[in-house]
Amino acid sequence: MRAGNLLRQLDQRLLPPLTRTVARLGDRSARSGVLSWAAVLSAAAVLGTAVWAVDDTPVGDRTVGEVTRVGVADGDSVPGYLRSAAADLAALPASAPAAEGRTYALVTLDTYLPPQRLATVLGDVGVSTVFGRVPLPGRQTEIVKIPALRVPDDVVAGMDQVAARKETEAADYRARAAAVDGDGVGERELREQYASGAEVAAAEAVAYRTGCACVYAAVVRATPVALRGVAARPDVRAVDPAPEVYRLDRTVFTPPLPEQRDVVRPPADTGPSPVPTRSEPPAPMISAPAPSAPVGESSEPAPVVTIPSPEPSTPEPAESAPPSVTTSPDAALTEPLPPSPSS
Repeated sequence: MRAGNLLRQLDQRLLPPLTRTVARLGDRSARSGVLSWAAVLSAAAVLGTAVWAVDDTPVGDRTVGEVTRVGVADGDSVPGYLRSAAADLAALPASAPAAEGRTYALVTLDTYLPPQRLATVLGDVGVSTVFGRVPLPGRQTEIVKIPALRVPDDVVAGMDQVAARKETEAADYRARAAAVDGDGVGERELREQYASGAEVAAAEAVAYRTGCACVYAAVVRATPVALRGVAARPDVRAVDPAPEVYRLDRTVFTPPLPEQRDVVRPPADTGPSPVPTRSEPPAPMISAPAPSAPVGESSEPAPVVTIPSPEPSTPEPAESAPPSVTTSPDAALTEPLPPSPSS
């Protein structure tokens, strides 16, 4: 019931009896006392109704619009971040406030790993997402997030989907290059941009299709004891606990890339400069305008690869994995492309 309707009903029920009582009383002093009490009762009724109306208002989700960020930002000191993450992990209480004592954390790897190696590093903790990137020397490549409850199966399936998308992008770039008419300077430069985009997309497709050493971080959830165990394993660079995280859809994770050693900044791209088209904004992560998705600087958000998420299963014992073979023979890239909020 709305406050206005309630006040009208109170007036209809209280005022007539009070009026009749006042009419029967001839004594001025008695009438004054009754009126005083009537005023007090009316004020109390109004105040009570107002409080009821405020308390009856539905309370929405107070976390709407709030975003938690875990990781590094452009310009941050990487050594400083690693020290801070280690200190936070050491200070994490044995019993975390999260459900069942488990805490979300961002695991950053010291090198790019293939899917099969992840079972050794992350096999006994709950995994929700992994971050991947094809480390092509001197080129900015797209950062992708792959949902992964089962490692390595979900990671391999996600890489296959990324590879299919990259093959389509490469074909689109080639078609655009072929459609450019003229032999002027502008036309030649535009064809070079499209050819460069096709080259990068094709290289990414081949890498993901063959299960490349491209994974460099993961979001996990485990007890503080288990997280400290992960931090002590080979190939793990840092474990950044985030006990403040309760909802992944309102959290942005930005892990540093393995080649980042001092300050966070996008790597230099030695390929042709991007030339945006009239119908598309600059696209993220690659050096030529993207035909099917916006392309821009490496710090822009990367598309999320969505695959059907199977039910979590008990981690299988880690098997011996083949040695990691990176697609980047030299780690000449000096700084990363932090992923943006997602999405």
